[in-house]
Amino acid sequence: FRTDLRLADNPALAAAAERGLPIIPVFIWAPDEEGGWTPGEATRNWLHRSLEALDQELRSVGSRLIFRRGPSLETLQTLVKETRASAIFWNRRYEPAVILRDTRLKESLRSLAIEVESFNSHLLREPWEVKNQSGRPFQVFTPYWKHCLNLPEPKPPLASPTKIAPPSPWPKSIAVGDFKLLPKIAWDNGIKKAWQPGSAGAQKELHRFVEQGFNRYSTERNNPAVIGTSRLSPFLHFGEISPRMIWQGVKDYAARAKLDLTAWRGSQFLAELGWREFSHHLLFHFPQTTTEPLRPEFSKFPWIEDPEALRAWQTGMTGYPFVDAGMRELWTTGWMHNRVRMVVASFLVKDLMISWRAGAEWFWDTLVDADLAQNTLGWQWTAGCGADAAPYFRVFNPITQGEKFDPDGTYVRQWVPELARLPAKWIHRPMEAPKEVLAAAGVILGKSYPEPIISHAIARERALEAYARIRQAK
Repeated sequence: FRTDLRLADNPALAAAAERGLPIIPVFIWAPDEEGGWTPGEATRNWLHRSLEALDQELRSVGSRLIFRRGPSLETLQTLVKETRASAIFWNRRYEPAVILRDTRLKESLRSLAIEVESFNSHLLREPWEVKNQSGRPFQVFTPYWKHCLNLPEPKPPLASPTKIAPPSPWPKSIAVGDFKLLPKIAWDNGIKKAWQPGSAGAQKELHRFVEQGFNRYSTERNNPAVIGTSRLSPFLHFGEISPRMIWQGVKDYAARAKLDLTAWRGSQFLAELGWREFSHHLLFHFPQTTTEPLRPEFSKFPWIEDPEALRAWQTGMTGYPFVDAGMRELWTTGWMHNRVRMVVASFLVKDLMISWRAGAEWFWDTLVDADLAQNTLGWQWTAGCGADAAPYFRVFNPITQGEKFDPDGTYVRQWVPELARLPAKWIHRPMEAPKEVLAAAGVILGKSYPEPIISHAIARERALEAYARIRQAK
């Protein structure tokens, strides 16, 4: 098991079960093999709880999860010797360093006469299966997803096994706690309160969304004050649910609701699932983009080193309430609403002109759904330096974005409570509020809530001037 922490729709597990032989489920903790992208604190926290849930799920069908530490090759070779296993099955991952690692694993293990098979459980389409008319990878989302929708529909998800044959005897296992994934200081109470890691939690969120949220998704997905999105991203990242299971869930709901094919296949929600597919497509074909811009002219962009401003952004103390609410939601719950992600990212790379790499690193450490492909695509999209990127001259105004998508200030009141008593007219622009309004709300700018760390109008002009210079230098 790797990023496929479920029993249902698990092709590797199903293929192993077809042999009719005892199966040894194993999870190997080998963070040094991630190519410099060691799982961040939030994802480590989620992983611990997800592994506990998977172990319980396996025990319910007569099995259990064996925990070992890496290196992966030596660990698998040891397990083969201990158990006399004849075959190893896993589901594929698509990060550049892991692809290289898995290729070496296959070669080494097969040289020892061990059968090794890998399967796709993480995507609707393998990255190499989708090509444009020139036989090259897509770099624009809309034609990519249109092409995918014209391909044969994904196969139905595989059923969960009702019984898994155990070995006799079981090989030794360390405890999941020995991985030391949980924090020494309990900062994770907000994550515990907000999420239920594991396949049961994933199914609960899927059921809630398809029954209550799918038909409202197009109108509510941009409102961070309501649960208008699926919240399935962390479950997808850890493989507690598969994209085929989500596709099937939407398809089944569409049949019950008597929606036509266009209404559900062409829905905005499935397009978001397509955006996830697109991110893996790009990372597979352009592996350098985890650290380098896809558009080479941006390698000369004059990013600014400003640790103090970066820290203000990270801690939600920029003086722009909509930005600060998002960053505090992230720190507390390990997650942030997608609309707010775009706004806070734009503020970092365009208002503060701090490199998208710094933002990607912070999200990597603090998001429970931190996914290398999606994190890379999202930040390069915002910075204007990636595939299908937002034009660099599109600079989100953090004040008007808040007024548009949080008009009553409900989201800001939840996450920036020191502003909770401000009227809706001023809650997104306390820096412009009359003194008597601030006093009545108990707000002292510069003390109870910070002054803006930069003028958005001035920052916007500075960013556009920098962009114009790199365009002229092309």
